[in-house]
Amino acid sequence: MTKQVTLTIDGKQVTVAAGMNVVDAAKTVGIDIPVFCHHPKLEPVGMCRMCLVEIGRPMRDRATGQIVMENGAAKIQFMPKLETACTNKVEEGMVVLTQSEKAKDGQRGTVEFLLTSHPLDCPICDKGGECPLQNLTMAHGPGKSRFLFDEKYRLGKAIPLGNLIVLDQERCIQCARCIRFQDEIVGDSVLGFDDRSRGMRIMTSSDPGFDSVFSGNTTDICPVGALTTRDFRFEARPWELESAASICTQCPVGCNITLNTRREARAQGDFVIKRVMPRQNEEVNEIWICDKGRFAYHYTTSKRRLTRPLVRKKNPSTSLRAGEERFPRASWDAATKAAADQFMAMKKDFVILASGRLANEDLFNLKSLAYHAGGQAYLYSHIGGGEPTTLVGVGAGTNFGTMGPETAIVVVASDLYEEAPIWYLRVKQAADRGANLIVLNPRETKLDRFASYVVRYAYGDEVKAVQDLGRKSRISDAFVNAQNAIILFGSDGLGLDGTASLASACARLLFDTEHIGKPNNGLIGVWERANDQGAWEMGFEVAEDLPKALKGKAVYIVGADPVGDDPKLAKALETAEFIVVQDVMETATTEIADVVLPARAFIEREGTLTSGERRVQRFYPAVPPVGESRADFSITSQLARHMGIVLEGTSVSAVFEILADSVKSFEGLTYAKVSEVKPQWPIVGRGDMYYGGTTYENTLGMGAHLTAAAGRGETVRIARVQREAAPRPKEKELLAVPVNKLYDRGTTVMMSADLLRDRIGGPMIALHPEAAKNLGLEAGQLVTISFNGISGDATVKFDETISVGVALVPRSMGLAIREPIPAKVRPQRGQG
Repeated sequence: MTKQVTLTIDGKQVTVAAGMNVVDAAKTVGIDIPVFCHHPKLEPVGMCRMCLVEIGRPMRDRATGQIVMENGAAKIQFMPKLETACTNKVEEGMVVLTQSEKAKDGQRGTVEFLLTSHPLDCPICDKGGECPLQNLTMAHGPGKSRFLFDEKYRLGKAIPLGNLIVLDQERCIQCARCIRFQDEIVGDSVLGFDDRSRGMRIMTSSDPGFDSVFSGNTTDICPVGALTTRDFRFEARPWELESAASICTQCPVGCNITLNTRREARAQGDFVIKRVMPRQNEEVNEIWICDKGRFAYHYTTSKRRLTRPLVRKKNPSTSLRAGEERFPRASWDAATKAAADQFMAMKKDFVILASGRLANEDLFNLKSLAYHAGGQAYLYSHIGGGEPTTLVGVGAGTNFGTMGPETAIVVVASDLYEEAPIWYLRVKQAADRGANLIVLNPRETKLDRFASYVVRYAYGDEVKAVQDLGRKSRISDAFVNAQNAIILFGSDGLGLDGTASLASACARLLFDTEHIGKPNNGLIGVWERANDQGAWEMGFEVAEDLPKALKGKAVYIVGADPVGDDPKLAKALETAEFIVVQDVMETATTEIADVVLPARAFIEREGTLTSGERRVQRFYPAVPPVGESRADFSITSQLARHMGIVLEGTSVSAVFEILADSVKSFEGLTYAKVSEVKPQWPIVGRGDMYYGGTTYENTLGMGAHLTAAAGRGETVRIARVQREAAPRPKEKELLAVPVNKLYDRGTTVMMSADLLRDRIGGPMIALHPEAAKNLGLEAGQLVTISFNGISGDATVKFDETISVGVALVPRSMGLAIREPIPAKVRPQRGQG
């Protein structure tokens, strides 16, 4: 138990953990001490002096060290000057006065001093309505200034710190929250102060500017309007916005978010998303979100949204008359019946290909349809190994925020910064608290700096690297002897078979070392989509040879774009007998479909998602649906009904109830259960944004964990993995290995390209400088890379941390790579 300390604040007795500062202690009993520089997630620095209070401590006899008593109570001695509440730790018997005239004078003086050079532009400032300086000026300010307007110090306006964040130097009050966030929380010191005194200003030291995937969080914690996002700048006033709780769908972390909406004239009076904000869940994303989750939402309002069902004309080779459509409009009944009739006629060749970005309820109805129709349900993914996570995956009580010296965390074949940024933050902070972080990867990643141990292996030796953790060594001891152990496995440099073998090796290691079936122990897959874990739990499989699985079949594709992703899949689908595509947007795959069914985006409906940590979380509708679109589970239900199969299609909560009764890991879960909340620290909310920032408090659900077989006490059997021959590049060849990039050229990201263009970039490959030299190539040169019958253009980048015989090829960037494969790289004509 942490030692407890009792003190008195404004006459109220407070008992808190020793080591807590006075500001935070006061917050626990509802006493708000005004702050600007202090933030409960950051180390106190006492820079702004806004939290000045009177602090008295029990007087001690200098000779004996005993507390001096007076009238039966400890005699309290106050310091002659005010003290900062953020930098002073609580002490037994301490007395704090936050509302005395002396304290009020100090707070009033601080506000007046800050306003001496602050511009009077509240009416046009984006922070207006949620501005701590504005609020605290009203509560604690002098009412009028004794300084002349002409004496205000002038600095730059609308200075781009990067391509996403804009700085107004005049508004900055030098609290350093943004600098400290990047330094302490993120571990990337890309911001700093330049100059001194009144001329001191924020500057960026990185190239490109403000090079961080967490930059948007600085606008949340900035106590003034100094930092704003390009996306929201001058777009709306905070008091005009409605809010809806949701879950980010960009990666497997499952960050809790709030969608701010407003009616928009340019949208014909409809509600539209104006910004995405973090929603507190200390067990998932705390109060942070990454920039991809914050800004990559514009696809939901794209002109490429599907709005009505379409059925292709029966003879597409016939030339069209003037005004005639290849895809004439059809009713929902006609479109779903056309699909159902073909699926019924080809029952033995019926295949469902579903994306992990679908909700649990959607996936369950699709799996049920495949089961009752005698078809096959495949998950559209390049990552295998889902089954071991259902056996020894993490469960109830698992929380990166509670991990410390007793925990070993292994990250293998994954660059968390690029694949699951908030997990990167959480793992990094666990390492800061003393957790033994072991990073296994063939190349350098940002997480290496915070690791206790870094192990480099050659691409193809992932299984060996994991198995070596079970053999006697210093690194092995750190893992085997740990009270708790977590392994996160990814797909860096791996394809389907490689990730499946890696997952099994990780599961076997956890099983052998008895790190399963209890909180803060188990296996986590770093999946490519938000609900891949949910699909695995429901029994979806990944086809070992997907092109072969699709050839000549009747294919029901939901939420995926295989034609746009991979030429081999496009060729395979050319042979398909019948194709139904159900999606949010027009894609290359909808172009070849026989029937197109418009689905609602996640912002237009409710449902649940299962994160990589196996936490089921609920999301809610924020805006009305587009056109005639419907929720995926409902569309599948209507289609199934034409096939004589009854699936729930009206109530999403009813589908979840059936799911919970059917899938063992979901047993006991209900919408009410996943919607439960509990007290969280720090206490944040929109009522006192000067303390925690503009993040939203969580009132609509923190989610609930699934159970794993090990956690249920079931017998778990995991076969030992046999090492296979690792791929090695031959002479005059490079081994092209797939890696993951946060800002890829996927459909949802490209719709925000105007905002994220500098982050996305074009097709590229990374080579070791020596390999480039051998090929006569230079950094930035345009080359042609060829592998597996596919070739494409790419720009060369150098990476000194990789092997000479390797070429890194990012996925979803225009080059369709799914697994390690020999490749040839040659300069384009006229360039070498």
